[in-house]
Amino acid sequence: MSDSASAAGEPGFDILYDEGPCLIVNKPAGLLTQAPLGIDSLELRVKRFIKQREGKTGEIYLGVPHRLDRPVSGCIVFARHVRAARKISEQFEGRTVRKTYWALVPAAPAAAEGTWTDFLQKIDGEPRTVVVDEKNPAGKIAILHYRTVQSHPQGTLIEIELETGRTHQIRVQCSSRGMPLLGDTLYGSPVSFGPWHDDERARLISLHAHSIQLKHPMTREPIHITAPLPPLWQDYGVM
Repeated sequence: MSDSASAAGEPGFDILYDEGPCLIVNKPAGLLTQAPLGIDSLELRVKRFIKQREGKTGEIYLGVPHRLDRPVSGCIVFARHVRAARKISEQFEGRTVRKTYWALVPAAPAAAEGTWTDFLQKIDGEPRTVVVDEKNPAGKIAILHYRTVQSHPQGTLIEIELETGRTHQIRVQCSSRGMPLLGDTLYGSPVSFGPWHDDERARLISLHAHSIQLKHPMTREPIHITAPLPPLWQDYGVM
């Protein structure tokens, strides 16, 4: 849902799962997960929605055990109380949460499926990560598994499962292999994904958190949620 939808009384995001203290929503691309006071964010929208739906006043607790980059859409999990937040965070820390992403890259990988292993370093003071030599003490191992889903005139759709969760991991690992995500000008893409914006912060990239699997923090029941793609992807042949 759009900002205008939010202004019209709708939440400005789509709810995918809402059971007890566990809430999973489909994050719109171009929206920050969290932001300082006075700046629009998914966290702010969810809190506002809960207040309106449940007639609450005062501060709303909302645990944020993981995040998505601003230009990325898709599945994101929130917790409604501290205990649930801790239990979900433990699943992320123990790497028992399974996350898959869909990405559009300009060319097909050399192999239809495989594993990429790199060592990445976050650049201090910059919103950027680089690949470094494995002997670099600042480098942290980054592992992902991918498979080619389908090819389109505008690019190749690949499905990615993260084994680690480094900053900009998918973006930099694709770019370092000559396949920057469509629209990801920060990592070398020469084309836009959707409308062009002079403000780099407003540019979208072809990365979507497609599905997430975890256990309900209280009941331990398995949860498997898939987030529909934004309509923009249809313009690139992906339905």
